[in-house]
Amino acid sequence: MSWLLLSSRFRSSFSSSSFIFPFLTRRPYSHSTFIPNNFDDVDNAVSSFNHMFRMNPSPSIIQFNKILGSLVKSNNNHYPTAISLFHQLEFHGITPDIVTFNILINCYCHLREMDFSFSMLAKILKMGYQPDTITFNTLIKGLCVNGKVKEALHFHDHVISLGFHLDQVSYGTLINGLCKIGETRAALQMLRKIEGKLVNTNVVMYSTIIDSLCKDKLVTEAYVLYSEMITKRISPNVVTFNSLIYGFCIVGQFKDAFRLFHEIVLKNINPDVYTFNIMVDALCKEGKMKEAKSVIAVMMKECVMPDVVTYNSLMDGYCLVNEVNKAKHVLIIISKIRVAPDAHSYSIMINGLCKVKMVDEALSLFYEMRCRGIAPNTVTYSSLIDGLCKSGRYSYAWDLVDEMHDHGHPPNIFTYNSLIDALCKNHQIDKAIALVKKIKDQGIQPDMCTYNILIDGLCKGGRLHNARDVFQDLLIKGYSLDVQTYNIMINGLCKVGLFDEAEVLLSKMEDNGIIPDAVTYETIIRAFFHKDENEKAEKLLREMIARGLLKWKH
Repeated sequence: MSWLLLSSRFRSSFSSSSFIFPFLTRRPYSHSTFIPNNFDDVDNAVSSFNHMFRMNPSPSIIQFNKILGSLVKSNNNHYPTAISLFHQLEFHGITPDIVTFNILINCYCHLREMDFSFSMLAKILKMGYQPDTITFNTLIKGLCVNGKVKEALHFHDHVISLGFHLDQVSYGTLINGLCKIGETRAALQMLRKIEGKLVNTNVVMYSTIIDSLCKDKLVTEAYVLYSEMITKRISPNVVTFNSLIYGFCIVGQFKDAFRLFHEIVLKNINPDVYTFNIMVDALCKEGKMKEAKSVIAVMMKECVMPDVVTYNSLMDGYCLVNEVNKAKHVLIIISKIRVAPDAHSYSIMINGLCKVKMVDEALSLFYEMRCRGIAPNTVTYSSLIDGLCKSGRYSYAWDLVDEMHDHGHPPNIFTYNSLIDALCKNHQIDKAIALVKKIKDQGIQPDMCTYNILIDGLCKGGRLHNARDVFQDLLIKGYSLDVQTYNIMINGLCKVGLFDEAEVLLSKMEDNGIIPDAVTYETIIRAFFHKDENEKAEKLLREMIARGLLKWKH
């Protein structure tokens, strides 16, 4: 097929109203609407660009492309300015080349203006140029980054059908896009489809899928894919190992994680700060503080300096095992060694202090972080509000809710759950119900924790009939009730002597696929013994032992 015919078919496809990328007629960005962030660099670029227009003879398009390229590669990413300068090129009658158009396509993709990106492709074809791999890769990446992965796949098929060839970057981008939207299976299928046929598969493609599988906790499958890489002599890199180590850590297989860590060393791959942070964080979440500190010691021995993420994990671990003073010591130390604590550091500490009822110290840290110019986030506020509510300082908690709104951090369901719980415990059930209605009107969806708090408050407030209504409503609407919801209702029924109804609810739990726990059995057994229905109590006690919820002592 000749290029002219191919170009004609490509243009007709893009101009077709049925094609997935319609072209809009609105005017692209104007330079007059753009205020540069770095006046010196932008002014120099624009000045040089304008100066070239006055030169005789006019410089080649290569010189103009250099300025456009330097603008879009700068830290400030001056895409609108580059677009404006392109329009000046056209105004002065200077013909752009394929490099110019590729730069423009990249600009529009970053500005989420995919319609204009594709209008540049149409212009390339109209001027008789041949789009290159960079053109296609930029468009595919633009679609994927802008969440249009299915459109990117459609575009890929269209390009291939017209006889064009794509490269490893193209397929790496598509595989990454599929993984980002949770289509790991489709990404794996694409890997199988292309390997040895369209392009050679590489470490980036494999690592992307391995990472996605590990995040889905499909670590065995990820490891099989890793073994396949080795068999095909595709060398894994530190990114591959980081993904696998993370996967093994989140499923609690620390021996395998450490084995892989040693494998990195054997393969002469330098572990980076992310490698160590993954292991430190996983160990801290398991409360294995000694092991976590040992990993940090190895980290420093390898000349990889711990960062704020490392120390945040350590503080979180100490708070988890109720060693808040050690966590505080870490916060003091990192400030001295010039590792700047961030909002997450303070949120961890404030939450940890509130959990052990050291609310005044949590408030002091809250003021300290603001004095340091570190803005509290929703997690910080929610942790402090929860601590204040649990210590009975409700008015201060509500003041912080107002402050959250004022500072652009609207409360979330976790924040409101603390307030609803406080109202229920303070015998203000009607206010709690009103608050649930208010947050629903605001578009915030209550979770099971919200309803558990409300049902418990109604039961303890002597309004079992209302609690029953809420419980039944949740069942009818298909909510995923948990064991805690049933335990609250069973306890409420037992408190007013409705033991038979509590026993029926116990059987319904299992019908709905919810396994009773020790609390469920203990509540009903205690109630039956209290009612002198010892036979029923002993039957449930034997059932509890059979389920392994109670160890029989001889």
